[in-house]
Amino acid sequence: MMFALTPAIDRLKEAASASHLRACIFLLLLSFAAFLPGYSTLQPLDRDEPRFAQASKQMLETGDFVDIRFQDEARHKKPVGIYWLQSAAVKAGEALGVPEARTQIWLYRIPSLIGATATVLLTYWALLAFLSPPLALLGGALMAAAVLLGVEARIAKTDALLAACAVATMGALARTWLDWTRSLAFVPDRRNWLVFWGATALGLLIKGPIVPMVWGLAILVLSASQRSFRWLKPLRFGAGILLCLVVALPWFAAIMIKTGGSFFADSVGQDMLGKVAEGQEKHWGPPGLYLVVFFATYWPAAAFAAMAVPFAWVRRKEPQILFLIAWIVPSWLVFEAVPTKLPHYVLPLYPAITALLLLAVLNGGINRYRRGAVLTACLVVIVPLALMGAILFGNWTLDRAVPWIALPFFALVLLMGISVIAAFRRQDFEGALWRCVPASLLLTIAVYPLAIESLRSLKLSPRLAETVRAVGCADPAVLTLGYREPSLVFLTGTKLAMAASGADAAAFLNQPGCRVAFVERRFADDFKGALASQSVKPRLVTTINGFNLNGGRRLEIAVFANSPG
Repeated sequence: MMFALTPAIDRLKEAASASHLRACIFLLLLSFAAFLPGYSTLQPLDRDEPRFAQASKQMLETGDFVDIRFQDEARHKKPVGIYWLQSAAVKAGEALGVPEARTQIWLYRIPSLIGATATVLLTYWALLAFLSPPLALLGGALMAAAVLLGVEARIAKTDALLAACAVATMGALARTWLDWTRSLAFVPDRRNWLVFWGATALGLLIKGPIVPMVWGLAILVLSASQRSFRWLKPLRFGAGILLCLVVALPWFAAIMIKTGGSFFADSVGQDMLGKVAEGQEKHWGPPGLYLVVFFATYWPAAAFAAMAVPFAWVRRKEPQILFLIAWIVPSWLVFEAVPTKLPHYVLPLYPAITALLLLAVLNGGINRYRRGAVLTACLVVIVPLALMGAILFGNWTLDRAVPWIALPFFALVLLMGISVIAAFRRQDFEGALWRCVPASLLLTIAVYPLAIESLRSLKLSPRLAETVRAVGCADPAVLTLGYREPSLVFLTGTKLAMAASGADAAAFLNQPGCRVAFVERRFADDFKGALASQSVKPRLVTTINGFNLNGGRRLEIAVFANSPG
């Protein structure tokens, strides 16, 4: 199998890179193969995803597309762009007749799917400034294969779109820089500045200053090397800033007027500066954490990217390498310095790492005989082996089950990983990287639609929402006591009430109309004591057992209803 793959890879590479259109079609199909398995069946992932989706749903419910709210709470952390895109996707789903469209999480994930696919295609486009079409094609394929981008494609939040905006701006900036340093093999399009500023404007509406931070830090490093900013002239900063103002300023002005300026106090003062000052929402991490998790988040190519570091250091003064270092290092250091650590923060830097890796392959910068090189390459097998162990442990511990259907795919991942190592050992570095792509596709199939899908204990909110539908009355009022994950609000409705005590839950069920209450076991005695003084006793519909990842606790939740049985 190891050698038989080589002719197939060569034929595929030759056919797909014969034209830019073919390359884009290939990468589009590859992106769908990488991102669609499990895309629609994965439950809403607490806590961020359902917060974004619920806020978008409330925009549709209220018709207010300026303010951002989660139930009655203002959600002034991110700009409005992602909420508009999610609302548009759901509205399109409703127009096409999707049943219960507003609680179908996959509709809210469409912008993320588009963003991840755009990241793959734009990586190919950006890398054409550095590499030949076949190697740029491989770069796009490696981004499609990266674990972190696959995760973000399946989560309804900002980061896949942010990565697309970042790689678009940096691809345009690369063309400007390499043209100035006479290192570009073609003349850049005169509309290059529109790509740069258009992506910046969209990035501002998606996640505020992150995209300008990435290219701004790179510009400072590159300009310091030239002792001049003159090379930026083709980007037309005056017209570009005006474009950003035209695109982004109307909403920022509207939200400032609507909230009396509190949006900026919350988003900048609490969210952004809070992350700088201290780790927010239990996401603290020490400096260096991103380097550690990189080997999992950029799997399967991470091990080989690490081997390219000596090459980058030796040739750091060359225009191509200097640009990629300026793209990666300053922003990476900022993210490492900030106490709040989340793996997706460094995703906009992964296309640059991909380019650096491929330049090392092209220029003989990967040394198979360097001490520890083969052992490092073995991470291609070690990482999925560890993941398989964790998933099997989780399935057995939580549900006393084994995802047998996923095991053959895990075995194929390991075989493909061995094939990658074999190609590396015989110094077929490009072939090893191409083999990483099917290894990732096989892992995707094993994990998302098969292994994770079988973890029933993690699906507390979907199972609770199903019990509401099973009660048998239209539009019941719903309350929860104890369990308060955002996914439950998203799936059961914006009006979900939050009780503080068993007495509150009992009083809620004693009111007229069809009512359903979820009572966590730790509140059971308090709830039963409150019921004792009531003449009408609600019926126990069912009891749901599961595991809440947030807090790492096993939960038992009783479902009560006051409707006729």
